[in-house]
Amino acid sequence: MPERLQKLIANAGMGSRREIEGWIEAGRVAVNGRTASLGDKATASDRVTVDGRAVRLATAESLPCRVLMYKKHSDQIVTKKDPEGRQTVFRGLPYLKTGRWLAVGRLDINTSGLLLMTTDGELKRRLEHPSYELEREYAVRVHGAVDDAMLERLVNGVELEDGPGCFDQITVAGGKGTNQWFNVILREGRYRLVRRLWASQGVEVSRLVRVRFGPVPLPGGIKAGRYQEMTPVQVSALAQAVGLKR
Repeated sequence: MPERLQKLIANAGMGSRREIEGWIEAGRVAVNGRTASLGDKATASDRVTVDGRAVRLATAESLPCRVLMYKKHSDQIVTKKDPEGRQTVFRGLPYLKTGRWLAVGRLDINTSGLLLMTTDGELKRRLEHPSYELEREYAVRVHGAVDDAMLERLVNGVELEDGPGCFDQITVAGGKGTNQWFNVILREGRYRLVRRLWASQGVEVSRLVRVRFGPVPLPGGIKAGRYQEMTPVQVSALAQAVGLKR
């Protein structure tokens, strides 16, 4: 059955649907020798090329879906290439004959902890999409005076430059004086949201570690800059959390 071109290419692990839509609009994608347009459909038997190079297509159901639980170091960046030569999370990942590794969301350079990497473009899209409201849990160390009234404001919601934001839950995790640890849970992936929420109260985040994404906790025993691949059973459970059968 024909599928939208961007979905078919995303299923092959080439990128996200939004990214591929940009390729189509730029004239970089062709189907059977004809430059594609947004809205075009194709099947796995069609010859699809990106920048003149053939894409190995298959249905989402027939492609292996792989997911890595990567432990990001605080000085790594989430990008394929960096003009400044900084370390990226894509170095040292398992070799793929087809497709490519896709990072689920981003962690800024100063944030460490769990980063999911997948070969499945549709799984990536759903895990990132706000409509699925997957929880993100962080361990955060803050510098500054924190009282109960501040914690209540952060849970009830504060106004930020891009709209209101809040934590779903805050748990005191230790520390004394003006250096305290908290575990926070939220359901949004907005840029630097954890840091901006604390900053709205005049408190500085001095360390931030993601310890869980949706149903996936950061596994113990993994060194920073290393990964553990999810088992097929774990991948299936993750996919089911966003309504996919993998």
